[in-house]
Amino acid sequence: MAKIIPTLRKQDHPLSSPVHQRQLLETLPLRSFADATSNAGHQPLRAQDITVLQINVGKRCNQTCAHCHVDAGPERKEVMAPDVLEACLQFLEQSTIPTLDITGGAPEMHPQFREIVERATALKRHVIDRCNLTITLLPNYSYLPEFLATHHVEITASLPSYALKQTDAQRGEGVFEDSIQAIQRLNQLGYGKSGSGLVLNLVTNPVGAFLPGNQQSLEADWKRQLKRRYDIDFNNLYTITNMPISRFLDFLLRSGNYESYMEKLVNAFNPATVDGLMCRYTLSVGWDGRLYDCDFNQMLEMGLHKQSPQTIFDATPEKLADHIIQIGQHCFGCTAGSGSSCGGTTT
Repeated sequence: MAKIIPTLRKQDHPLSSPVHQRQLLETLPLRSFADATSNAGHQPLRAQDITVLQINVGKRCNQTCAHCHVDAGPERKEVMAPDVLEACLQFLEQSTIPTLDITGGAPEMHPQFREIVERATALKRHVIDRCNLTITLLPNYSYLPEFLATHHVEITASLPSYALKQTDAQRGEGVFEDSIQAIQRLNQLGYGKSGSGLVLNLVTNPVGAFLPGNQQSLEADWKRQLKRRYDIDFNNLYTITNMPISRFLDFLLRSGNYESYMEKLVNAFNPATVDGLMCRYTLSVGWDGRLYDCDFNQMLEMGLHKQSPQTIFDATPEKLADHIIQIGQHCFGCTAGSGSSCGGTTT
């Protein structure tokens, strides 16, 4: 049975201030991200057409993963209020944005999660649920697999490794077995099966201070291993670079890997990744209604550029067209190697 797993207490995390984190990231004498993107032909970096509205509906989660950039957990109280949610759905309705991406915390723990999905799908928008898998095994959320399948919601689920030891080391004891059980249940409903129309993606990120491997090769390996070991199917594997913020930044500092990891990200800058950066086509809405260029900027409280709307209440697609993107040294995490985004590599 799934359980709440406190692998890291909030009071153990000294980098609770986003301002402190931003300042720390600017201290190393390394090439700036602004210079890197300028040399790649983007000065300044600007958004393109917004195709994804990503809403972070809160930081409450049934897990407390050691790598979580949201700093989510069972004790977090932040939750998107009804008026903010209503503004998000009205903005979606008034726009031509085709995709609603729901994240958290565990987004399913929001009291209006069902309403969000039902209203967005009624608008004929594609819905993505960023699920931690184990939430579906909790008694109050056992309805989720059938509900998501009924509404053809795309599930993008985090699973650090196809091996128990690596996954539990990052996410907590028992998480791997519960995750496998959850995927098997989703497979029974057709998720991850060819021709079903029910998309199941898995997301993996490195357990340590290194870059992810080749996404295409890893996907082939994961599909072989999970099929052979657990008779599991899924559609896509997304590799995501660990961002040097929040709990992972804390890990880097504690383990003495901070400077070397930042140097690794900067030295691995790939100009070919810039065109596909998620900040160029995603609008991120925080639980309090504030607007951001991406989920990572949201956690560092780097709101939209001062010339842009600052909250969902003030936003219109016209006001957001071609807006300047807020950047910092953490952005090297999305441009290293083959790139990194909510949809995996960007090249």
